[in-house]
Amino acid sequence: MKKILLAAGAVAVMTNGAFAQKNKVKIETEYGNIVVMLYDMTPKNTENMVKLAREHVYDSLLFHRCIPQFMIQGGDPDSKNAKPGQTLGNGGLKYTVPAEISDSLFHKKGALAVARDNNPDKSGSSSQFYLVVGKTYTDDELDKITARTGRKFTATQREAYKTVGGTPFLDGNYTVFGQVLEGQDIVDKISMEPRDGSDRPKKDMRIIKLRVMKKKKKFLFF
Repeated sequence: MKKILLAAGAVAVMTNGAFAQKNKVKIETEYGNIVVMLYDMTPKNTENMVKLAREHVYDSLLFHRCIPQFMIQGGDPDSKNAKPGQTLGNGGLKYTVPAEISDSLFHKKGALAVARDNNPDKSGSSSQFYLVVGKTYTDDELDKITARTGRKFTATQREAYKTVGGTPFLDGNYTVFGQVLEGQDIVDKISMEPRDGSDRPKKDMRIIKLRVMKKKKKFLFF
């Protein structure tokens, strides 16, 4: 697989509250836990992460590419035993996941999305994902992105990018399939780690483990 790359204060995280989500995962790091909900309307990508989490595939892998005001990327199987300075981003599980790109699921701060190589179907990596850090944008900046890409932003998207922030230039090219619910400050902190020329943190930022969270049982009283 070709190297999987992306185009290059507390903030309240906006979520797609209109959708009732069944699955959440918890990413444990040395800085704390990140809780992410996975969208039901991206079943192939959600089910893939759930499957890999239950098989403990993500355990001990690195966030191998971390860029302030952009994102943190992890899930490369080659990173588990990577040597210091080793270039990462080529690893995968020898399959891709079909794209499930939707205008209603966009790259606002805290978005979980699938990394991918350059392919016409925009299918995603079997295991590599990223969490958006991003920055806020003005209307003028969003208009310039539209002029460059031809993609128009809805009123909801504009409001999110102006207030919460994100990476609007990635919309329409990568599958967004989840959203951080807790621990965005951890994501931001990891993105700020000193890094080498390949944007790999000089200190290993390891996913201690990634688990599907157990659903709380509901009790009815009559």
